[in-house]
Amino acid sequence: MDRRTFIRAAATGAAGTAALAAPAIAQDRQVVKMVTTWPKNFPGLGTGAQRLADRITQVSEGRIEVKLFAAGELVPAFESFDAVSSGAAEMYHAPDYYWQGKHKAFNFFSGVPMGFTCQELNSWIRFGGGQELWDELAGQFNVKCEMTGNTGAQMGGWFRNPITSIDDMKGLKIRIPGLGGEVMRQIGASAVALPGGEIFPALQSGAIDAVEWVGPYNDLAFGFYKILKNYMYPGFQEGGSGIALGMNKGWWDALSETDQAVIRSCCAAELDIMLSEFNYQNSVALNTLLTEHGVQLHRYPDDVLKELAAASENVVAEVGSGDPMSERVYASYKDFRKLIAGWSRLSEQAYLDTRDANLEL
Repeated sequence: MDRRTFIRAAATGAAGTAALAAPAIAQDRQVVKMVTTWPKNFPGLGTGAQRLADRITQVSEGRIEVKLFAAGELVPAFESFDAVSSGAAEMYHAPDYYWQGKHKAFNFFSGVPMGFTCQELNSWIRFGGGQELWDELAGQFNVKCEMTGNTGAQMGGWFRNPITSIDDMKGLKIRIPGLGGEVMRQIGASAVALPGGEIFPALQSGAIDAVEWVGPYNDLAFGFYKILKNYMYPGFQEGGSGIALGMNKGWWDALSETDQAVIRSCCAAELDIMLSEFNYQNSVALNTLLTEHGVQLHRYPDDVLKELAAASENVVAEVGSGDPMSERVYASYKDFRKLIAGWSRLSEQAYLDTRDANLEL
């Protein structure tokens, strides 16, 4: 998808909400609407949403036929939550940190700075009490959520010059949304939240100096390398960004246990497939960026990472305070991060360190 198509998709559809109707039901067959925050066929995310819609339709043998509407086709991207909460649509496909304006605790169920990796997030959701807290939080808005995707660890961003100290980031106008943006503000940068289709024009005009998006797969597609050549890592802001299937709770509760199991199974399958796709495509795209487009890869210096980590802890702690729901979610998140970090350090991290130190790869 080119940038013009993205912009057109994101800018249209505001009038669509009123036209939405209840699902068509005939002889136990439902045609339901999935609205998304992605442009049509957007690599990895938009295509993942379509894959999920098709799988639910197929595995349910057509009892639940899911019709996907990309951002702007029925409702604008950031009205997806309201459409599902109200019952105007049955499903949305999005990262739940987009809904922090509804309740700040939604951040924890997608990704927070210096938070979980994909595997750790899945463990918290499935076995560490996360799903129960998510059900309680989303239920306040008549929504039921299931984890259905993850983009994996993200990159640190694109810059005109390599970042060698925290002072290099002060005053920079960087596109970075959510809590990552709050961290950047704490260390003196100017964070700007822009939808994907507006990023490249903003770079061209000089409205922003730097950009954080997702990772090599999506960054290559958006062509940031044409303007910026310095690619920083690691991405402190999102260690594993969860994607949710949000469903109207009244609609979900009316489903049979069999069809609820179908949807849960389809979400679990797509979660695995999306992460696998991003790991593969990021590997291929990174090689292309480095070998064909002159991109320079740089690791953030340790002292910069230390300051970013300290700012991250402050921002996340603030999000986890102020109301009982946020405090409970934050306490669960923090306890589980402490628990699982020990195993992550001894298992995958130690294995990867050993492999890198002893093999030529």
